[in-house]
Amino acid sequence: SHAGLCLHSNILGAGKVVNGMDTVIGLYGETIEVPCNNGAPKPKDLFMTKWKYDDGDLLTQLKDQDASVIATDKYKDRVSMAENSSLLIAAATLKDEKTFTCMVVAGADISEYPVKLLIHKAPTGVEITALATELEIGKPTQLGQCRTSDANPAASITWFKNKKPLVADGKGIIISSNVKVDEATGLTTTSSTLQYTAEKGDTAALFTCGALNTLSSPVSFTVTYPTERISLHVISKGPLMEGANMTLKCKADGNPPPTSFNFHILGKVVKVENSDSYTVTDVTRESTGEYKCSIIDNAKMEDSKNITINYLDMSLSPSGKVMKSFGEGLALTLQTHASGELKVSWTKDNGKLDSSPKFDKLTYSDSGKYEVVVTMGALIKKDSFELVVEGVPVIRRVAKRRSEDGQHKVLTCEAEGSPKPTVAWSVNGTSADESPYVNGKITHKLTIVPTVNLTVVCTVSNEHGQDTRTINVSTCKYNEGDTTKLVVGVIVGLLLATVVVGLAYWLYMKKSKQGSWKTGEKEDGSTEESKKLEEKIEEKLEENSQKVEV
Repeated sequence: SHAGLCLHSNILGAGKVVNGMDTVIGLYGETIEVPCNNGAPKPKDLFMTKWKYDDGDLLTQLKDQDASVIATDKYKDRVSMAENSSLLIAAATLKDEKTFTCMVVAGADISEYPVKLLIHKAPTGVEITALATELEIGKPTQLGQCRTSDANPAASITWFKNKKPLVADGKGIIISSNVKVDEATGLTTTSSTLQYTAEKGDTAALFTCGALNTLSSPVSFTVTYPTERISLHVISKGPLMEGANMTLKCKADGNPPPTSFNFHILGKVVKVENSDSYTVTDVTRESTGEYKCSIIDNAKMEDSKNITINYLDMSLSPSGKVMKSFGEGLALTLQTHASGELKVSWTKDNGKLDSSPKFDKLTYSDSGKYEVVVTMGALIKKDSFELVVEGVPVIRRVAKRRSEDGQHKVLTCEAEGSPKPTVAWSVNGTSADESPYVNGKITHKLTIVPTVNLTVVCTVSNEHGQDTRTINVSTCKYNEGDTTKLVVGVIVGLLLATVVVGLAYWLYMKKSKQGSWKTGEKEDGSTEESKKLEEKIEEKLEENSQKVEV
């Protein structure tokens, strides 16, 4: 089928249309196809088909022949017949809105099928003109005029706000429409005027209008309304602290907003024109208080805010470098004054302390750099002191031990003092080793090879004084002559022990004999026992003699 054809049936028949009429809608400027007998198949005994309208015949077609154009008017060059007997009308205009009749002669019957032709045309475009410059809340204002042209039938225009249709209510929304017909083409132009009473929420609203499936470009309006409320805002980078700048901003809900304000700074009025802000520089704790802003031409419309300036004071005693003597006390005082809750932390030589340091009796290990950090929110204060504990060096211990190879003696001298003590020995050694100086303590080791028994002195000293300790050190090994003397001494000792034992036994036996004489006992048995004892003594002496030879 050809483009631009729409078919609407009022009365539908199975083969004929009697006293009824079909309606066909065609599109303006296109070729329209008007069906015969609603597009039903041709009868088998068809003799002739003819199309006509109120002003005359258009064309005819006999069976098995080509269609012949009969029209002599404006349709002469615009009509033709399709294969299925439909009437084709080229370049349709509104003047083609007529009733066309298809007459079919078949056998002895003549049937006529009237068709009413309607021509439609969509509007060429939709636009909003005569826009209002602004909308005032509560005041009816002609928002604009929506226009669409070259349409048939006349287009119906709908207004939208934020894509939702606006319905006239005769109060806040009043819509009036007007239609004009072009005398030459018969096409219509429709205009629609919207009178609208704005609300505060319409500030960012988008308005459009549309006809059929065509929408205009969205438009928005400046909505004006008086100020009903103002608010004071404080603008700063982080919490307000002493030394910072504080900007006060007065915001009004009117549109357009006021351009000039009065700022009340702790009882002093400052007038600001062409701006809604005022900056207070280098605030202090005395800047704490109530601040206000108001409209110049309406002092009753104001807002206020209580503003607190945060501050933190800290004082540490002592500070800097502190020199103290060993065993003394040190009073430590930390004073704080702040506008809020504080947190205090201590470090010694960058190491965190669990609590505040106390110095009742100073030791060398108390020396170091102490730092205190006091925080209150984003406010941070720091201070520090360096404690140096000095004193006369004291030797805590001297010791000796044999080396692993047994050929040397290792002497140790442990001392405390500050500044760092110097360690000196009364003898020279083969090697010396000194430990790191930590918390006032130092350990010095000296390796020696004594050839004779010695009394060694360890001396420690610094600018405050000195201390000494002694230790007795014996030799580690013996020479060949000494060894011989030792062996001889052992042998002589053994011999003397043997003689003493023998003499003691002899005296015992002598007393025994005297006793037997007194009791009248026989001497034979005693003489025999005496002989046995003498033999044992001789054996013992011979054994000791052999040991001496070895």
